[in-house]
Amino acid sequence: MRKALVVGINHYDRLTPLYGCVNDALAVRDVLESNGDLARTANFGVKLLTASGPENAVTRGDLKDQVEDLFAGRNNVALFYFAGHGHVEATGGYLCASDCRRGDDGLSLDEVMTLANDSRSENRVVLLDSCHSGVAGNPAGKLTAELSEGMTILTAATKEQYATEANCQGLFTGLLVDALSGPAANLVGDITPGAVYAHIDQSLGPWRQRPIFKTNISSFVSLRNVQPPIPLDELKQIVQHFPTAGYEFKLDPSYEPELRGRPEGAPPPDPKHTAIFAVLQKYNRVNLLKPVGAPHMWHAAIESKSCRLTALGEHYRRLVEEKLF
Repeated sequence: MRKALVVGINHYDRLTPLYGCVNDALAVRDVLESNGDLARTANFGVKLLTASGPENAVTRGDLKDQVEDLFAGRNNVALFYFAGHGHVEATGGYLCASDCRRGDDGLSLDEVMTLANDSRSENRVVLLDSCHSGVAGNPAGKLTAELSEGMTILTAATKEQYATEANCQGLFTGLLVDALSGPAANLVGDITPGAVYAHIDQSLGPWRQRPIFKTNISSFVSLRNVQPPIPLDELKQIVQHFPTAGYEFKLDPSYEPELRGRPEGAPPPDPKHTAIFAVLQKYNRVNLLKPVGAPHMWHAAIESKSCRLTALGEHYRRLVEEKLF
């Protein structure tokens, strides 16, 4: 079971209203509900909680009840996403519900983390797009995070920073949704929290708000699966074409299907060889291999040179060899 609580609060009775949090919550719900594979298989069962006006305000009590429900029971993954005002002071950090008057009357992040840390769910993931959210996981007055095994936190900003909104969307959430849509996927199509953080971190640069990533896990869980850039059966062929580390695959003109530019007397295209070459070219496009002594794979084939795996290619060769996927 994989369940997610997605919260977006624009409306505040007394605090300054926000404009992009409901849109952010809707975008996160949409990307989490199904995978990005061809079958659009189900992913998370998502409960959406939004406050766009006084008629659907989200109170502190509502928020706490839903967080408690999320982390109750045994699940493979329990994910909490929040977009709204955040508050921090000496007593710790808070998530501000619609009825907050001053900030410290919001839902304490210490309470959220206690519920998450104590949850019987195998993996707990907390994603916060709110100001000062980087304090999450650090109990009031402590500099180090306290996370139980299976716990991961990813926040929009540090304890001292504000989370930015632009064009009715949180900057952090825009990058989060982008990462989950595919750019952060590995070659088998899995998108892990670590890969999401790397995508957001690289996109923000050193002078903008800084995302914070905290985790205590033995292995990453996949938050979403998308169509991989190489079909899995073709990726697994890597051990057939490169049986040992450092192996060089010898090419000749029979591997190149194009007739143009072939040297006189070169062997014609061989259908078996061209089928293999098509797979090797896919490896080349995702940086799994490179031609040796030639600028492109076409030249390597026409000039009867070879190709070999890159460091990334050797990594995936080992994974296939050891049957790790």
